[in-house]
Parts: sequence; C-alpha cells; structure tokens
Amino acid sequence: MARIAVIGAGMGAMAAAARLAVAGHRVVVYERGRTHGGGVGLFERDGFRFDTGPGLLRLPAVYRDLFVKTGKETLEQTVRLTQVDPAVRHLFADGTDVALPNASRAGVLQALDGAFGAGAGERWSDLVNRAREVWDATRRPLLEEPLHTDWRGLGSDPYPAAVPARRGWFGGLFARGGRSRVPTLAEVARRELADPRAAALLESHALAHGLDPRTAPASATVLPYVEQTFGTWYVGGGMRALADALYERCGKRKVEFCFEAEVTGIVEKDGRAAGIELADGTVTEADAVVAGIDPALLPALLGGQEPWREGEDVTPEPGPGGGPPGRLTVFLALRGGRPDDAVHRTVVHAPDREAELTAVFGAEGDGDLREPCPRPTVTVLRPDDPAIRPDDDHEAVTLSAVVAPHGPVDWTDGEAAARGADRLITAAEAAIPGLRDRILWREVRTPCDIAADTGVAGGSVPGPALAGAEGRYLRPANLTRLPGLYLAGGWSHPGGGLAHAGMSGALVAGLIVEGQDWRGSQ
Repeated sequence: MARIAVIGAGMGAMAAAARLAVAGHRVVVYERGRTHGGGVGLFERDGFRFDTGPGLLRLPAVYRDLFVKTGKETLEQTVRLTQVDPAVRHLFADGTDVALPNASRAGVLQALDGAFGAGAGERWSDLVNRAREVWDATRRPLLEEPLHTDWRGLGSDPYPAAVPARRGWFGGLFARGGRSRVPTLAEVARRELADPRAAALLESHALAHGLDPRTAPASATVLPYVEQTFGTWYVGGGMRALADALYERCGKRKVEFCFEAEVTGIVEKDGRAAGIELADGTVTEADAVVAGIDPALLPALLGGQEPWREGEDVTPEPGPGGGPPGRLTVFLALRGGRPDDAVHRTVVHAPDREAELTAVFGAEGDGDLREPCPRPTVTVLRPDDPAIRPDDDHEAVTLSAVVAPHGPVDWTDGEAAARGADRLITAAEAAIPGLRDRILWREVRTPCDIAADTGVAGGSVPGPALAGAEGRYLRPANLTRLPGLYLAGGWSHPGGGLAHAGMSGALVAGLIVEGQDWRGSQ
C-alpha cells in the first residue's frame, strides 16, 4: 500500500483519489480552502442555490465509469441525472430564434433549416460529420491515454479541410504555394456554413470554452460534435451535487481530507517527490504526490524547478492582450415562478462578434486596460429544479459571459463589475422579457472571485485540450519529469471541463497503479 498525497480537492484530484483508494492505497487530500469541489462551488442565499462553476454536464460516461469502478452505487443511483431538452435555444440580434433538440442529428438539421433557410441544416450536418473524423482520430490519444512522449504528433490538425482545389470547397483560400493548410475555426465557420448566424453558432461553442475562434484550430469543431452526439445533462440540485457525491464516494473509500491545509512545498528525496510541506511547517512523507492545481503554481513549491516535460507549456494559448479568459457570472433571485415553456439554456448572441472577441482576447499591441464588450454573448440558465429555489413562486437564474481575465480588465473595481452585470441583464432580457422587474437581488462573481476560489492567476477558466496548432492547445502531461509527481485537473492533460477533469483523474490513477509505461485502459 502506497501513501499518496493529493494537493487540492477539485474534481480531477478527487477522481484520482477515489480510484487510488480502491486500488488499496492510503490517500490524503490537502485542500487550502474550506471545502471540496474546486471550481464546482455553491452559492446559497434565502433558499436559492447557484452553481459557481459549470451548470451542465457533457460526456456523463466519464462519471458513470468512475462511480462503477469505485463503489456499488452507480452514478444514477447517487445523483438525479436528466437530459436537457431542448439542449439549447439560440437568440440572434436580428431576432432569429432557434431551439436545438438534445442529441438528435435529424432534429438539429430540421431546426436550422427552419431558422436559417433551406440547406443550412445540411451544411451544419456536413461539418459535424467532418468533426466526427476529428473525434475518431483524437479520442484515444487526446482523452483516454496519458500524453505520449511523442505528443508533438497531436500538433497536426486532423480536421479534413485540406481538400483538392478541383472539388471547389475552399476556392483556394487555404492554398499556399500549391499546398493546403488546415483553417482556423472562424475560417471554417465562414466558408462551410455561409450564413453568419450559423457561423456565430459554431463560434459560440469555442467561446463558451474560453477559446478565440479566430485562432483556435479547426479541430475545435469537435466541441459541438460532442454536445450534439452525446447530449447535455443536468444534475438535480445543481452541479455541486455531483461534487458532493464524489466527495462522499471518496469518504466511503477511506480517502482522508485535510481542509484549510495549504501546501507550501513538495519534498524531494533521492531525485523524486517524497512528500509535502504545509504552511504550518508540518512535513508529511508520501510515495507519490498528485498535484490537482494549476501547474503554473508548482515551481514555487519545488524551489523554482519546472516539473513538466521539455517542450510542454503550462500556459494555454493566450490572446494577444493577455492570458486565457475568465467568467463574469450573475446570480439572479427572481420573484414569480418559472414558466412551463421556459428553456433550460439560452445563448443570447452578441450583435458584433468581432468587437466581443477583441474585448475578451485583445488585439495585437493591446497591453492596456480595456472595457468589457458592451453587448456580450450571454448564457442564460433556468433549471426547472425545486431544489434550487425557495418555492414555486420564485425562480433562480444564472447569467454568464466569457470575459477578459483580471489584468486587462480591473475586476477589483466594484463599479466595473456592476456595469458588467448590467450588460448581462440587458442581454438576458431577450430571453426573459420583463427580467429587471422580477429581480429580488443579484450576486455578481468576477474573475477575481474565481482566482480566490481556485488560486489561478487572473481567474482564468481552463478549456479542453485540442489537437492542431502545433500543440499550443495541449496541456502538460499527467506524468512529470520529477518521478513520483503527477498532474491532475483541468489545467493538465486532457484539459478543462467536468468530463476532462474526470478523465485526468483516471489517467493519473492508471499511471500510479500500472506504472509510467501504462498506455490507457483497453
């Protein structure tokens, strides 16, 4: 039985801890905060409950596998998991209103034809078919296996865009010196979808994950493919209920948790990680250390040593104006019940996409403070869940938008945060008429709040790893250059998101249990 020290109690860290405990190891989790879950937090007030992190789950099979492998109760026996249908409603500045069904290719095609005109659904379907090739090519090396030492192979974009000119798809736009190149996601959107609303729909998938479609590789088309193919799910009581269930599963497997226990150093002995040191001076020996935190924080714990492998980058591809973006979130306690025809998730699109992307990601030479976009893309979540509201005469609504991290925008400025919240509410009125008149109170969370919760500089939120762009959208491997030290969580392979965090935990557990030559579950 090995002694495993886990730094942080986020979802990836807890996923690793539960699996390692089942394998017979003694696992102790050290969390600097007062609770578990990392970015999957909870805000409660006056009988209202709001998720401070993601509000929906994709690829639930990751957590189904986790719960099957770590106990008798399945995921569905532990939490109430339901499909969201329609999956999403999209509202555009010109008044176009389209609701897309959950996990129905034919239904999406029909909806897009009805909203954008004949042929729009077929063009979208063709794009999703090409995205499936991305999924098939990258699913195992990018999601189900530890990042290989020859990871640079994932720097090639598998999106099938290098089409001979005689087929006439791109009219030579992507030809350079007689050779074809794979386009960015924004170029794919313009050339393959034609309609600017359909292009905005595609780009919104990237933006929601903190990616700039102007620079993101075409492989980002896999994001709508995953949502459309495997569906969108809601956990009863909010996504925090999933974090609570995983914490309880860890407890049943005898994982120990030490809260308000800040790790200030990783002990090295004989050239390997051999324990951790806490802020109070306590030193605990361990046979392996799992770091479930932003890898950028690790050099300070290792006396300046960078533990990731040569050529890897701990910083996801930044915009020209700064690091990866964060989230501005507004929790709304509303008087009046939720209408029966309300849609769970609505995306209200910005009228000026370019202005929004510049406000979030910056422009070349943009190093100064800048104002947030006056009309951002806003996601409106309206769960039909009695557990998150005091009674049926009230409604809990969450608004969110992707914004620049703290730095390019001064999110410590209360007035700036209030202005940002007002912008989100103004946009959300397109989805909820009369919204302002129903507000009892609101709570605003900025990237600074995220930074305080997670320790990530700027309050950035990690996006998923992607193939292409010469590997700039990959994350540091779970296996480090320092023997005995492993990386788990959204800032490590295979990237951010609830499902990806769960995958990272499974990969770390496999490497520790099976050895560093383990190549993933067969």
